Parts: sequence; C-alpha cells; structure tokens
Amino acid sequence: MSLELSAAANIANVLTEAMPYIRRFQGKTIVIKYGGNAMVDESLKQGFARDIVLMKLVGMNPVVVHGGGPQIGNMLEQIGKESKFVKGMRVTDSETMDIVEMVLGGQVNKDIVNLINQQGGHAVGLTGKDGSLITAKKMHFESDAPEMNASEIIDIGHVGEVESIDTAIVQMLMKGDFIPVIAPIGVCSDGQSYNINADLVAGKMAIALNAEKLMLLTDTTGVLDKDKKLLTGLMAEQVQTLIDNETIHGGMLPKVACALDAVKSGVNTVQIIDGRVEHAVLLELLTDEGVGTLIKG
Repeated sequence: MSLELSAAANIANVLTEAMPYIRRFQGKTIVIKYGGNAMVDESLKQGFARDIVLMKLVGMNPVVVHGGGPQIGNMLEQIGKESKFVKGMRVTDSETMDIVEMVLGGQVNKDIVNLINQQGGHAVGLTGKDGSLITAKKMHFESDAPEMNASEIIDIGHVGEVESIDTAIVQMLMKGDFIPVIAPIGVCSDGQSYNINADLVAGKMAIALNAEKLMLLTDTTGVLDKDKKLLTGLMAEQVQTLIDNETIHGGMLPKVACALDAVKSGVNTVQIIDGRVEHAVLLELLTDEGVGTLIKG
C-alpha cells in the first residue's frame, strides 16, 4: 500500500472509531474546565479551540469554564502586589478582586472566545455576573492549628463558593448555536463580587445543566495509584477509598471532590484528563483508549 493510501486508511479508521461516540454524545451537554498548561502553550491553545468547534459541529453542546490563576499572579506581580494563598485559595482583598475581574472576565475570557471564533466557532464570553448566572456566597476557612485551643475562622476576602446557578442565559446561547465561555466570578445578593475556584464552578455548572459529561483538564495524566500508575476507570466508592487512604491528596483532592459531587448529582461521567496532550478533549471523547481517568457514580 502506498504511503498516501496508508495515511488515508488511517484517517478512515479514526473516523470510524469516532462515529459511535459522536452518535452517543449528539445533542448532549458537555462541560469542559479549561486551565493549566493547555491555556498557555500556543499549540495546545489552538488545538483546544479546534476540539471545541468540532464538538459543536457534530452536534454536541460544549460549555467552557476557565481558570486563570497564573495570569492573575502575573498581573499582580506587575503592579507590585504579592500573591498569598491559604489552603490553595488566593487571598483576595478588594484591590486583588478588581484585578481578578479584569484578568478573568476581560483578558483571559476574551482570548478564549477569540481563539474559538478564529477556528470557525461562535463563542460568547460570560462571567457569573451576566444574567445572574452564578450567585455566590463568601467562603470561610477554619484553621485547626495545634497551638490553638479552638478552631479559628480565617477571612481570605473575596473568595466565594457557588450558592446557586441560573442557567437561563447559557441555555439561550446553546439553543442559538453559540458556545458559552464562562469566567468563574460570582456575585452575592448585595452585589459583591467573588472569585470562585474554576473546578468548583465547572462541577456545579455541569449539575445545573444536567450535563452528560464533565471534563477537567489538568497538568497531570489523571488520578494515579500509589505506584504512580494511571487509574483509567473508577467508581465513586473506589474514589472515596483512595481519598481515605491518602492515595489521592494535595492538588488533586479538590478536582476529585468536584467529580464526586457531580456524579452523585446526576452527571453521567467525569473525566480528569491531561491538558498537556494535544487534542486531549477529542482523544478522550472520541477514541476507545482515552487519555485520563474516567469517574462514574
């Protein structure tokens, strides 16, 4: 077989393998949390945008929720403001919140919208403040430091959690053949803005939209066992065991907690995938092998 025919046959095989998955997910809502290295590497950015556009073209309803921690950190550094964190959450005073809104709701959100539109999609950028999309409440932390006689409540400023989601504006955009791109900023009843963890927003958004699937892009291969081997398929009970025996720890914990919440609340599957792999979204959606960890309820 000639090289040209071999390449053509390979393409045909790929399309044939993808067909049942396209059929399965046609008309389904899939929420994708976009962050990490996939947001800063130019070829990965372009590949992600093409993946999202292709999903829409074959009849899926992608909804993108994005982070932007490094971009916020860079901007704070430029104005001479130090970034401080408590349990992985950025301490966010009023000045920092202004920067968060400017970077997430402006620069990062519009860059992603532009990338998708350049690839032939029709993306629209939102923050949780648009159409009362995300109602937030202030997040409080308790410190259980050994030297303290009782737990101390730590105030980390304008950091919030999701109180409720009104999906009306997202549903309207999807029906109009648009791709919503959402920055994780919420607003409470008194009009105060809050910075919310993007994984948390993506999980709550998937639940509110009755999504078929939630995909969390990370800078790791997925959930690993104690020998650092990838666990490709897990049930919720198995995940809880891995948390209890501390196999899952550190930065993976909030992602896995978000995944468990989603599958227990009606989302069919959650996939934690390696965003450093080009076209990771399509590889996970449309191939037999996939590139990460799949979690089911």
